[in-house]
Order: sequence, then structure tokens, then C-alpha cells
Amino acid sequence: MSAQQIFAKYGFCLTDKQLQQFDQYYNYLVQTNEKFNLTAITQHDEVYVKHFVDSMLGATFIKEGATVCDVGAGAGFPSVPLKILRSDLDVTMVDSLNKRVNFLVEVGALLDIKLNAVHSRAEDFAKGNRQRFDVAVARAVAPLNVLLEYLAPLVKVGGTILAYKTDEAELQSAQNAIKTLGLRVKRAHHFDLEGASRCVLELTKVTPTPPKFPRGQNQPRKNPL
Repeated sequence: MSAQQIFAKYGFCLTDKQLQQFDQYYNYLVQTNEKFNLTAITQHDEVYVKHFVDSMLGATFIKEGATVCDVGAGAGFPSVPLKILRSDLDVTMVDSLNKRVNFLVEVGALLDIKLNAVHSRAEDFAKGNRQRFDVAVARAVAPLNVLLEYLAPLVKVGGTILAYKTDEAELQSAQNAIKTLGLRVKRAHHFDLEGASRCVLELTKVTPTPPKFPRGQNQPRKNPL
């Protein structure tokens, strides 16, 4: 199936330039993946559905011209596909591994898109960037109750968190984190990708996150809220 057909199947109508950018992104991802591990998925159609389309599912829940922070950006999912689809977005990507940050910088240059890639641990980045972003996104980073402690401090009051998950089951174990961090669940958006269940959890920040969060020394993972 062509890239255009794959995107169209899920309701995305892309320009020739966008299709070219995704083609360049795919080729560079597979090429770099031979040197160091970025993804276990490399087959063309699988990458387009499970990485590219999946990343784009949150696009309709982000306002025009939003500042977006992708925490634990890895190979650029969901932020790079979101930026290709939505050139209006101001995207910052944070990752703790320098070789992934270098890859993201190179992707931005290759695709001629503005991407800000930062080498930092999530909790360290949050200290100097509290309430800076309209939207924080993350995909395949941590359980929800852990993830929210990394994301909530970054988002402005009234801003949005989009957590990419397979379903909404983690909401139950994250209730204390949601309340403690000043968040409210807005909606769980469900999708089907080639028979695989996907869910974008949309949360709104309703009050400022207490200054002590995120905790350092890997406390969010060791002692989740």
C-alpha cells in the first residue's frame, strides 16, 4: 500500500511535500536504525501505521499555533509526525539519550522543519520550564501515574496533556496522580489501527502543579503517586 493510501485510510489527506517528508523520515529512520536501535519496527507499512499514523492521532486535540513538548521523544514519536502534519506547531523534544537527540536534530535539518531537541532527563528539564507549554505529549514512556508527574509541571494552567496508550485502563491507577498534580481527565479518544487498539488520553491542567513535582532521584518511578 502506498503512503498516500495508508494516510487516506485513516482520514489524513497530505500534500506532496508532506508525503516526501515522511518518505525521507522513514528512510533515514531505517538507515540510522542499523547503527543503533531506534525502533523494533522497520517494515514500511508497519512504520507508517504503527508509528506515523499513530503519532498523528492526537493532532485534532491540539490548538492552532500551540507550543508542544514531547517528553521521552525517542525517535521522534509522536512529535515529528505531528510537526509534519501541523507546521503551525512549535515543537520541543526532550530525551535523556544524546544519540537520540542528535538523530532528532538531523531529522529536522533533513526535512527542513524547525524542531528543538533537548538532551535532558524529564525531571531536570521541568525545573527550568514550568508552565511553559500549551501541550505536553508522550508515547511509550512510562505508566500513566509516573508519566503525569513528568508532564504536568511543563503545562500551563488550561493546557493539555496527551498520553498515547493502548486503552484507558491506566486511568484507574493514576487517580491520585491526576488529583495531586492539578489535572482533570477530559476524554479518552479510542482508535483502531489495523485491528490494534489505540487510545489518546486527553487531560486538562486545572490548577498549578505543586512546586515539589516532579521529584528527583527517579522518585516518580520508584514511588509513583
